[in-house]
Amino acid sequence: MRTFFIRRLLEAVIVFFGVTLVIYSMVYALPGDPIAALAGDRPLAPSVVRSLREQYHLDEPLLAQYGHYLAGVVQGDLGSDFTGRAVAEQMADRWPVTVRLALTAWFIEAVVGIGLGVLAALRRRTWTDRLVLAFTIGAVSVPVFVLGYTAQVIFGVRLGWFPVAGDAAGWPSSYFLPALVVAAFGLASVSRLVRAEVIDNLRADYVRTATAKGLSGRRTLVVHVLRNSLIPAVTYLAVDLGYLLGGTVLIEGVFNLPGIGQLLFQSIRNHAGPTVVGVSTALILIFLAVSVLVDLLNSLLDPRIRRD
Repeated sequence: MRTFFIRRLLEAVIVFFGVTLVIYSMVYALPGDPIAALAGDRPLAPSVVRSLREQYHLDEPLLAQYGHYLAGVVQGDLGSDFTGRAVAEQMADRWPVTVRLALTAWFIEAVVGIGLGVLAALRRRTWTDRLVLAFTIGAVSVPVFVLGYTAQVIFGVRLGWFPVAGDAAGWPSSYFLPALVVAAFGLASVSRLVRAEVIDNLRADYVRTATAKGLSGRRTLVVHVLRNSLIPAVTYLAVDLGYLLGGTVLIEGVFNLPGIGQLLFQSIRNHAGPTVVGVSTALILIFLAVSVLVDLLNSLLDPRIRRD
């Protein structure tokens, strides 16, 4: 178990260095001078420009800049933007919005996805199964921003069921519609996973044995079939929670929700490199931590995973 944990942890560290280096390089290797852009139409004095470039290590090679940034991350510092405001401070006020959105979407994924999967498996080769299949294919085929704008126009503007944008109405009114859009892709995968697993387990020998012993169909389904069928779906949902925390950039932009995704969206648009890198690093750390935790829990449930 200790060897498995160390191996997974080392893999996560390697992924962290690789991904953050790519993001840092993409942000800071772009043409243009961020200090000059900060001044706008009124150029800064050469002494001020020189001081700012030294402060943010922009006068050093790219790898040296990345090294300074990593040294700050190790100490819990995600950096500061070019106005001097810490990235962690900017994120602090926005985390509650993103967490509420992500957890709402995750709950929809779990409940609706598992429900549709079980329903499709029990009604296999009927119109119900075909409708669930058509829905899941359609959900993963439409780009998220198209689905978001469409839902906003139909349910927000024309029908008036939900607020069009912002979080003034609070939870759940302001969060349900964007959460439903975000969850549409995940619940499609969950429903297909659950459907396939339930169908396989319904054909298993232990189900025939339970039926032969006189157990009712409902008890066999709930106690035996679902318990074994939900393991892949629970694993997917656990990992997907990390995706949801970092994957709401477009939706928060579409629905004007003041969360981490909107901060990242605005920072990219405003060419705020330190904020883009800092927010991305925080989201990467969250996703890697969730992934390692899921691997450890799976290894406890199934020791064979430790030998992979």
